[in-house]
Amino acid sequence: MNAEAVNPATPGPATSGHVAPTGSRRKARPRLDLRRLGRAALLGTTARDRLPDAIGHVVDAHRAHHPDADLEPLRRAYVLAESSHRGQMRKSGEPYITHPLAVTLILAELGAETTTLTASLLHDTVEDTDVTLDQVREQFGEEVRYLVDGVTKLEKVDYGAAAEPETFRKMLVATGNDVRVMSIKLADRLHNMRTLGVMRPEKQERIARVTRDVLIPLAERLGVQALKTELEDLVFAILHPEEYAHTRDLIVRNAARADDPLAEVADDVRKVLREADITADVLIRPRHFVSVHRVSRKRGPLRGADFGRLLVLVNEDADCYGVLGELHTCLTPVVSEFKDFIAVPKFNLYQSLHTAVTGADGQVVEVLIRTHQMHKVAEAGVVALGNPYAAPEEQSASDGERVDPTRPGWLSRLLDWQRAAPDPDTFWSTLREDLAQDREITVFRPDGGTLGLPEGATCVDAAYAQYGEDAHACIGARVNGRLATLSTVLKDGDTVQLLMGQDAASEPSREWLEHAHTPAARIAIQRWLTAHPAPDDAAAAHPDASSRARSDDPAPPPSPDVPVAAPGRPAAAQVLTDRPGAPVRLAGCCTPVPPDEVTGFAVRGGAVTVHRAQCAAVARMKDVGRAEVGVRWGEGAECRVTLVAESFVRPHLLADLTEAMALEGAEIVSATVEPPDRQQVRHTYTVQLPDAARLPALMRAMRDVAGVFDVSRAQPQTSGA
Repeated sequence: MNAEAVNPATPGPATSGHVAPTGSRRKARPRLDLRRLGRAALLGTTARDRLPDAIGHVVDAHRAHHPDADLEPLRRAYVLAESSHRGQMRKSGEPYITHPLAVTLILAELGAETTTLTASLLHDTVEDTDVTLDQVREQFGEEVRYLVDGVTKLEKVDYGAAAEPETFRKMLVATGNDVRVMSIKLADRLHNMRTLGVMRPEKQERIARVTRDVLIPLAERLGVQALKTELEDLVFAILHPEEYAHTRDLIVRNAARADDPLAEVADDVRKVLREADITADVLIRPRHFVSVHRVSRKRGPLRGADFGRLLVLVNEDADCYGVLGELHTCLTPVVSEFKDFIAVPKFNLYQSLHTAVTGADGQVVEVLIRTHQMHKVAEAGVVALGNPYAAPEEQSASDGERVDPTRPGWLSRLLDWQRAAPDPDTFWSTLREDLAQDREITVFRPDGGTLGLPEGATCVDAAYAQYGEDAHACIGARVNGRLATLSTVLKDGDTVQLLMGQDAASEPSREWLEHAHTPAARIAIQRWLTAHPAPDDAAAAHPDASSRARSDDPAPPPSPDVPVAAPGRPAAAQVLTDRPGAPVRLAGCCTPVPPDEVTGFAVRGGAVTVHRAQCAAVARMKDVGRAEVGVRWGEGAECRVTLVAESFVRPHLLADLTEAMALEGAEIVSATVEPPDRQQVRHTYTVQLPDAARLPALMRAMRDVAGVFDVSRAQPQTSGA
């Protein structure tokens, strides 16, 4: 165990002043400050003379948060862990038991409840000793067994190179049922990172990269800022040693300054709040190393106020806004720096008011305003919530997600797509990519439900987030009441209505992959495309290549904005061929309907594709030697046809046009609307009609819509196109 992790005497730069009368202050129990200790570990100011009574520190820290806790499980867990690990040593030369003790102390300081601490003491016993999960269950119950199992690594002997990604997959699945699994893993990684100096440099770098790419984003998403910031600093020191050393020198030089502009502004804030009769704690919070580095890169040479921020802690939500009003009234605010994360919390449960004021010397000081409870959650995130899980029958969920705030949308989405990841490498790379998307937006559904999506998500992502693989049938969307392409990038607060096709033949387009931002959407689309290969595109792209002679009939690329339904899913009775029983499909490039003159060609698998006789693809098919098949229309056939409507721009035109089409019995399979040009707009619709005889009436009804000046069949591509 690092001595820095448990030494409460380490000096730190944080100062506080309580504005309340002295008589109302409770006598504070001495507490360990994780941020201060992590900072001291990096600055290297603490000696390692002896191993402290770590279990005593664990008990003291635990009772500070849970004074009535039953400590008997902790005592029994410590006895089992110590006896099981006896004789094992860490690479640093310390007894191995110091590691689970240090991990448990970290969680105790964050306010974890007894079950989490019990599992933390035992978290390596099953992996590194003869203790079994059954023994853990017998002595400590199913909850502790589940948590220990969740953080137990898979054996390299069994999984080889896949052991690490599969271990994380297992851990994430366990986290989906109980977030305390990930709490233990984060504390475990923090202590390992603190003591990583005994490892070979290449191993340090490998562990630091995984920490950066996976563990730090997970700590951020679970709201455990106290662990996230220290992990960031430790990774920074390993992966960027020169920049770290420069930043460290900046912090040390600033700490040696005689004047402190933050302290001066803190005194001004205390005075303002005292006069306003608002009880508050005003603290100076030093920036951690990575934060200082980012600020220096953004602002250039740093001034004293850039090395920290003020934190104002109050008792009630309303007091937060009272503090804000007083600060903006009595000090000079920087209005552009104001953010309200109380009214609109971050997706990781974080709540606070952010503002900035200008000091007497012109330096800008950032101020965070929150309640004591908000601060506890901001520091410890889900760790501070204990065991939030109720029995399944007591859960009341909406939108298919748990009400429990510790099971947010991002975790549900992650658990969904990981099931579909076909192999460990895909899972590992996709997980890192997913976790790199560290900002989330909320979009609303017309029924009042919400969808949480990563920033940059499109309507394609919304479709798969709401409907899963049923989103293959999505044909369009309305964003804030207006028709929008599926490639439309959504913004926080948008209302999204997804338009779903009723035709079983509706299917995703390959171009959807270009607009899919979430792993769930990309994996679902890719799985569908793999299961439904479309050789048509290859033939269209290389019509003169003899190697393509046996591929399917060519077709123009589908619109990137809307799904193009499979053009060839009609019943065989619609088209009669000289090859009875052969599957028949209508070509998407020319969408033939009765009474068009048609011709057919045999394609791979014995199917017959049907083209309009004038279609440019017909000549190409003949040129590559494709066998021609006689085809003719049957009676009363359904038809699918592509129509082009040209109109003037006017409000509600699309709504009126689609309504007129629906009244004629037309089912819209796909639609594209080109950007207006000189107050004119061109619409392209592929529709399904129950009877080809209805086509003339449909086209007349579309022409009768005010503003529409022409409706025509989509013309087949010409040879020179």
